[in-house]
Amino acid sequence: MVVPNLVEKQRVIQEYVPGKQVTMAHIIPNPQGDIHERLGIVTAGAIGIMTITPSEAAIIAADAASKAGDIELGFLDRFTGSLVITGDVSSVEAALRAAVNTLVNILGFSAAEVTRS
Repeated sequence: MVVPNLVEKQRVIQEYVPGKQVTMAHIIPNPQGDIHERLGIVTAGAIGIMTITPSEAAIIAADAASKAGDIELGFLDRFTGSLVITGDVSSVEAALRAAVNTLVNILGFSAAEVTRS
């Protein structure tokens, strides 16, 4: 039996395969104004910000950062890969560098340079 005007449907499969990378690692030393308040974090000498894919690796970065410096975790989101840390400038810098080094050297991530404003 022949079916008139039979139209074939195409099937499209999309997958999200994130790369293993630190897309941003930035230090804001001595932020001005009410940045801390607006972020909902405790006032400190510096803020460190990281974005990571896959997003679950933010947990590993937070662990490495907290072991490397006297910092506080301001924000950690395993669904978006965002990590915000606070502390004195040298501790935040040491913690961010340790987190990046852990992801690059142990897990094979590629990473953006640690920057500072």
